[in-house]
Amino acid sequence: MSAEQTLKDQIIQKAWEDAEFKKQLLANPKAAVKDAFGIEIPDTIEVEAVEETANKYYLVIPQSPADAASINNVNGAAWE
Repeated sequence: MSAEQTLKDQIIQKAWEDAEFKKQLLANPKAAVKDAFGIEIPDTIEVEAVEETANKYYLVIPQSPADAASINNVNGAAWE
């Protein structure tokens, strides 16, 4: 499991267990991650947190590996 996936799992687990963190995460994800995990997400990366419900699901389509390989991104995909 990648470090990025591990961090995502930790964020989700904390949101399930801590209502205040979840509220902050939905309102301001960068601040929530910084406060809870000490990780500052660069301004060049946009983060949006959404919550699935029984009647609303989100399908996240990751960046194509071909597209990622063709872009010289100094920050990379990970922000941890």
